[in-house]
Amino acid sequence: MDTMAVEQNGINAVPEAERHGRPRDLFWPWAGSNLSLFGVAFGVYIVGLGLGVVPAIVTGAAGYALSFLLVGLVAIGGSRSGVPTMTLGRAPFGYQGNKLPAALSYVSNVGWEIVLVTLSAQSGAAILGRLAPGLPRTTATALCFAVAALVVIAVGVYGHALIMVVQRYLTYVFVVLTVVYMALMLPQLGASARDASGPGEWIGGIIFAMTLLGLGWVNCGADYSRYLPARSSGRAVALWTTLGGALPPAVLLVFGVLLTGGDPKLAEAAGGDPVAALAGALPTWFLLPYLLTAIGGFLAGAIMDIYSSGLSMLALGVPLRRHYAVLVDGLLMVLGGYYLLFVSDSFFGTFQAFLAIVGVVMAAWVAIFLVDMWRLRDGGHGYDEGLLRAGGPAVNWAGVGSLVVASVVGMGLITSADENIAKVVGFLMSEELKTSTFGAANIGVVIALVLAGALYFLATARRTRA
Repeated sequence: MDTMAVEQNGINAVPEAERHGRPRDLFWPWAGSNLSLFGVAFGVYIVGLGLGVVPAIVTGAAGYALSFLLVGLVAIGGSRSGVPTMTLGRAPFGYQGNKLPAALSYVSNVGWEIVLVTLSAQSGAAILGRLAPGLPRTTATALCFAVAALVVIAVGVYGHALIMVVQRYLTYVFVVLTVVYMALMLPQLGASARDASGPGEWIGGIIFAMTLLGLGWVNCGADYSRYLPARSSGRAVALWTTLGGALPPAVLLVFGVLLTGGDPKLAEAAGGDPVAALAGALPTWFLLPYLLTAIGGFLAGAIMDIYSSGLSMLALGVPLRRHYAVLVDGLLMVLGGYYLLFVSDSFFGTFQAFLAIVGVVMAAWVAIFLVDMWRLRDGGHGYDEGLLRAGGPAVNWAGVGSLVVASVVGMGLITSADENIAKVVGFLMSEELKTSTFGAANIGVVIALVLAGALYFLATARRTRA
């Protein structure tokens, strides 16, 4: 397939003649998008729940694997149908009912595009400040922001074939540079003997790790598997997606946990600004490679997001070609990134808190999607195209009702550091529970997932028996 030709497929089923590749090819896009040095900060966050070295590593890795297994299961639907994720959602929610989760998916993807491009610009400016001390910080930030936005938009416009190639080579480069980086940082690593954790902290650590990683990608799982041949092994599709998404960040997680034990002050600084803090201990000769590693890791995730956000926009019924939808998303990304970098000094934290609410809805969505796929789509072997096109059932109330109920319950069981958002979440929790490990871990996300799946299972039981 020509990687430099603009992809013409939108949310239609990819024709069988254009479907190619092997399930193991899925390792590269998911690995590249999750090799960001932000993964080091995730290790610091998990230790902050009160976990020691071994519990933090075990719970973090378990949470990563479990959450990305959900992404892998969603990806099976893409390989069987040739259709992207949020279009497949029309089956359990109806053609019109699907617009609710599709809109939230779109907001989530565009939001993370903005966050990741903003982080890449901030990180690049911090490191350029050491490489070129006379360069004004605003100029450095603007330069990094322009380059980052241009790369993300360009790759997103060309589409699936180029993304698969770019992510593969980005992964190669990131792995080599990350190994060198970790070798240079070995003197800062150590293992603290402090461990005051119990069952609550272990469960909280797993849940927290799930919310940090895979649950933010469930609405994209089928977007990158839909070009695989329909005969591809479902187990292999799920396996390679899970390995790609969970394995690289698990390595960075171990590094972050050990950093907390060896240099608590550096780890605390890395929790707030991982790229700039971790660059402080590096020799000057490695700063440029480190800059490429840091920015590239953020951009790899943003590339995946801008591609999937374009597909979500089309699933909403917006009458645009896929590459034009990416351009619209790119404009929103540029405007949002400009606001975060050069106008606001508080919006970033508020926006991250809002994304936690979207995460609750996406957790409920993936449970309903998976129950529907395995129980109602011809024994898990395919989708009726009539359900996915205009003219199909407008609203599947079993799916929409389960989504709404589970989302409300889930939002009642999460907390937020933003005082305004805190007023509308956590309403099912006592003040004591809000300040506990479970409150910090936002258990409402997993509660929403389990409850939505159970409700939809029960609501469709009669249809299955029939």
